[in-house]
Amino acid sequence: MSSKGGGTALTRRNYRLASDMDKPRSTGIVNEKLLSDYLHHVFPSTKQGPTLASLRKPLGFQDLPAHLEKLLSEDTPTEDGQAVDGRLGPQPVVLDHTSGFEGLLFVDDDLLGVIGHSNFSSIRATTCVYKGKWAYEVLISSQGLMQIGWCTLSCRFNQEEGVGDTPDSYAYDGNRVRKWNVTTTNYGKSWAAGDIVSCLIDLDEGTITFCLNGQSLGTAFTNIKMGPGIAYFPAISLSFKESVAFNFGSRPLRYPSQLINPPAADLMKAHKLLGYIKNVLSTAIDTQEEGLVEKDCAVWRLHGEPTVLVTLAHIFNHFAPLMCKVYLVEDVLMNFLLGILEGGGSVDEHPLIQQLLDLFWLLMEDHEVNECLKQLMMSLLRAYRFSPIIPDLGFQIHYLRLTTAILRHEKSRKYLLSNLTFDVLRSVVFFYIKTPLRVKEAGLEELIPTTWWPTHFDKEGKDELEPKDESADERLRRRAYERGCQRLKKRIEVVEELQVQILRLLLNNKDKSTVGKASHVCFHMRALCVFEQHPTALCPPEYMVCFLHRLITAVRGCWDEGHRKSLSSVSSDGAYVPPQLFYNGKVDYFDLQRLGGLLSHLKKTLKDDLASKANIIIDPAEIQATSMDDLDEDDESGAAQRLPGAVAMGGALARPSWLSSPTLGRANRFLSTAAVSLMTPRRPLSQPEKVKVRTLAVEQRTEEDIEGSYGNDGLLLGRPLEEPDQPNADKSLLEIVDGIVMMYNLSVHQQLGKMVVVSDDVHEYAVALKDTEEKIARCPARRADILEELQKSQKVFAEKLNHLSRRLAWINATIYSKEKMLDIYWLLCVCIRTIEHADNTGSLFAFTPEFYLNVAMNAYSALKNYFSPANGMDELPGYEETLTQLAAILAKHFADPRIVGTDIKDSLMQALASYVCYPQSLRAVERIPEEQRVAMMKNLLAPYEQRPWAQTNWILVRLWRGCGFGYRYTRLPHLLKTKPEDANLPSLQKPCPSLLLQRHMAELLSMDKDMAASFLNSVLNQLNWAFSEFIGMIQEIQQAAERPERNFVDTRQLKVCATCFDLSVSLLRVLEMTVTLVPEIFLDWSRPSAELLLRRLAQLLNQVLNRVTAEKNLFDRVVNLRLPGLESVDHYPILVAVTGILVRILVDGDRQGVSRAASVLLSDPCFQLHSIQHLLGEGGESSSSARKHFSLHAYTDYISEEEKHRVELMLAFLTEESKQAAASTAVSTPLFADNHMISVTSCFLCRACINQHLMNNKDCFFCKATITGVEDYSKPASS
Repeated sequence: MSSKGGGTALTRRNYRLASDMDKPRSTGIVNEKLLSDYLHHVFPSTKQGPTLASLRKPLGFQDLPAHLEKLLSEDTPTEDGQAVDGRLGPQPVVLDHTSGFEGLLFVDDDLLGVIGHSNFSSIRATTCVYKGKWAYEVLISSQGLMQIGWCTLSCRFNQEEGVGDTPDSYAYDGNRVRKWNVTTTNYGKSWAAGDIVSCLIDLDEGTITFCLNGQSLGTAFTNIKMGPGIAYFPAISLSFKESVAFNFGSRPLRYPSQLINPPAADLMKAHKLLGYIKNVLSTAIDTQEEGLVEKDCAVWRLHGEPTVLVTLAHIFNHFAPLMCKVYLVEDVLMNFLLGILEGGGSVDEHPLIQQLLDLFWLLMEDHEVNECLKQLMMSLLRAYRFSPIIPDLGFQIHYLRLTTAILRHEKSRKYLLSNLTFDVLRSVVFFYIKTPLRVKEAGLEELIPTTWWPTHFDKEGKDELEPKDESADERLRRRAYERGCQRLKKRIEVVEELQVQILRLLLNNKDKSTVGKASHVCFHMRALCVFEQHPTALCPPEYMVCFLHRLITAVRGCWDEGHRKSLSSVSSDGAYVPPQLFYNGKVDYFDLQRLGGLLSHLKKTLKDDLASKANIIIDPAEIQATSMDDLDEDDESGAAQRLPGAVAMGGALARPSWLSSPTLGRANRFLSTAAVSLMTPRRPLSQPEKVKVRTLAVEQRTEEDIEGSYGNDGLLLGRPLEEPDQPNADKSLLEIVDGIVMMYNLSVHQQLGKMVVVSDDVHEYAVALKDTEEKIARCPARRADILEELQKSQKVFAEKLNHLSRRLAWINATIYSKEKMLDIYWLLCVCIRTIEHADNTGSLFAFTPEFYLNVAMNAYSALKNYFSPANGMDELPGYEETLTQLAAILAKHFADPRIVGTDIKDSLMQALASYVCYPQSLRAVERIPEEQRVAMMKNLLAPYEQRPWAQTNWILVRLWRGCGFGYRYTRLPHLLKTKPEDANLPSLQKPCPSLLLQRHMAELLSMDKDMAASFLNSVLNQLNWAFSEFIGMIQEIQQAAERPERNFVDTRQLKVCATCFDLSVSLLRVLEMTVTLVPEIFLDWSRPSAELLLRRLAQLLNQVLNRVTAEKNLFDRVVNLRLPGLESVDHYPILVAVTGILVRILVDGDRQGVSRAASVLLSDPCFQLHSIQHLLGEGGESSSSARKHFSLHAYTDYISEEEKHRVELMLAFLTEESKQAAASTAVSTPLFADNHMISVTSCFLCRACINQHLMNNKDCFFCKATITGVEDYSKPASS
């Protein structure tokens, strides 16, 4: 299926090659004899002939073309142009993207690469074979579900069935390690990204065979269908986001096969011509001695010698067209250039590559050198991507060194950066270091001969970093493993350094004066397209992780280089993105959400603020345009009407001609757009002029639009007064930093979380191995059968750990190293500073993209949860201060009215809730300024109605946890014996209450009576709702469980039920917190709402006690069912919360308050003394009961003796009070006594009822009029 070179003959420049007769000797051409000797030396004949110069026929430039043609035709095999027997189809072979495939796919420009973009997509090649032996290669870019093989024309595929699922198709699937032909059986080995699958078919014998990385997997299928009308196409089916690249012979096979014939004639010509070039490079003409001198090719320079240049021009006349063919570029040119660098040393020590590239640009047509460079870089990219991993990473280093050498050539670098085919999206591959799945093939066993894994764990299941009882052997193993990890890390750092060098070349801003844009401007524009489009199918997240780290290193290096030149500018340690980038239109964030909502809405509502604070006027057409097409048409129609010298305040300035392209906005919806300012220079000494801005496609921008000039601020247009006028780095770096933040948000954070799985696997296997070893030690000698099984398990676990520990070493070196941790920390600091500067702009903060807040939260989460604890977050520079800054952001913005997005507000709330769970971050919250702490607590105490309140309530609970009654547990008592969950979960952290924030809460509720009443009313309302919902749900669950027929309870219903229970408990804890901190809210009846709140509290507490404490009741039966999903539903959490409230109001208060609380509690119709007795196990029906019922005495580890004593005091007090109440026979005063009647806009109601009604509604209960006043009503005496 080989493509014999492909491509049509390209036109050549008509050189007028001067002969000795045409050109006088004074021009620099050497004499005839010396020239003849030189040409015979450069172009030696392969046939036997006279060896003495005197016997050779003289050779000059006029004879050279014929001589060269003769040499090239010698021994050159003839290639038959006829169709090869046994195949049907065009040449070269490509994928048939026009017909015969099912599902949506992305197909590369060369029609050889394909990416699945639907459930199960299938595609076949354009050529089929019907006899003979054939092969092709598939380069696996992702390791997911794919079926690769052969199919006939009659095969019909769909979204469920692909290659191998029909009778006449055959496939190999390395993901599931199986072969497919309608039925499936085990076959072959598992593949990984970077592997190469060879597919071979023998239509003489009727067999199909597959090879993986050159090693045969054995015959997969025999007796395949053959005969008239049967021909087989190469075909593949692949699932979503899986990607491969085919090689049908148009490029050199990675594992050559005799079944594919290379383009032998072209190859021989190319090798001969390359040999002639080498002869020129290694030969010097000594005109003084009139002789030839041998010299080292490495020191050759292009000095413009006419004889040498004319000779090379003759060679390139034949060589240049060949270098447009991908097979020859990869097999001849790339290998030649790689050979130049084989000597070692730095790339700078091999200037020959620069000289050769100069030669290419001099002697080849532009379209030829462009095609040659493009194919060369794509060949390097494929070679790097699919080269096998060896211990010293030699292949990767070799290809990166050549890439660096090519990019050091300025003209070539600028061409590649400006070429759309070789874009940043593809070049991201150069910055990826793939993780080997097969440790043995990667040579990690030699590099890390000794493996180690944690064997000591604390009570919570976490690894102990430095266990005290570590044995000497374990210590030696650990240290040997760490040394192996360091060796691996050093070798990986060599690759990373080369990758950073490449990015530094692409970010070069020192080549502005030469032809074309500066390199960093070209790279900047290409990078923006990656940041915006970022299709994860084309550029997988694992690539973006590596690219992000290299880009951060390179950008920081360039930034600090600029800082050293201008010490007054900001260093990379203080880097941030100025807020004006978010609203001046210079950077378009396409469809990304802003904190204040849609950009169009913000432009309308905040246009006055933009004008007053940033001197920016939004063009009305920008607001009115509903699409980019409309915007473009508006621009064109209005351009002619604008006066060139229009003042900024009166009308728009003249539109530059390059802004009037009718295709802008239509050409590519996915290309990012940026704004160009149509402005006059800002004059600092006079009143600043307003600037009108419009948008422009990114590739249309000039360097001036980014960097600015003549008073134009470029990207920094519209600096608000709050923003310091401090020189910043190269302005294009600001937008790249902005793109880095966006990239992290799009995919990098998610990928960081995925790679932690390997570390988790090591932990799980280590725990399993230790458990197995303990069982072996306990196994009785008489049970040899059990011992044998345990030893087998031990062997399996140990082998798996050996493999995983070496793989983990690779992942820690490439993804979770200390240096990578510092990169993520730097990104976190950039986001924090950016948010702080944007916040200072007031209302303009709404223009800030949401992803800055997301990245700030996610980067902190990654540092805390993904990176190894051995690296130590505390060692990060300025970590405590950064923690406090992030705490201030979360505390201020979780209830910021400028932020309108529901998702981002929820994320901020969850981040704050997680923040207060850990002692270190909680202390950071306590370090923020007092004003911000008080404001945060005030927002937390806002009424729960009309807003999401569950997270708010949970934050208050966390601040109280550790202070409440029996509230010092991490996990519920009845769950302790189960398998521990992830110990890093916020909800499973040890209690760490904040007394400082509790004090702020107490002060706020004590001083603001209205806020306290509305807050507690909302808490009581939500508690009533949550507990009622819970009771209703468990009734349904109980009814379902009691049905005689088999039934299933919906897991979602169980989850909702458990959630309602957890909400009820947390609301009770908030009430306990409030009663403890500010008891006067309930017990000081001089407050208008105190009595009502106390009565409602007593009512709810009695309801909860009655429902939960009754023996064999609904709650009891559901708890005893122990249904999965209802693990958290138990007596303990809810009863101790209720007990805490009761103890506080009945035991710990002053006499008057206790008396009021007791009277209200006892007067409630739902009060039952045995519910209180049940808490101490005294309310049971019979002591002989087989089942033990709840008792606080049983929880000795969770409830202190002092707490039990207070409960006993409470029980004794209530017992006595209830006896007195029962003995009293006095008739109570009617509720509607004269002194309790209230007149409300001429309607009458008792005080308690009206107070409760006013807490939730301001309309009259009877007449629905708005209540304007409440007066005491006294019954007239005459009545």
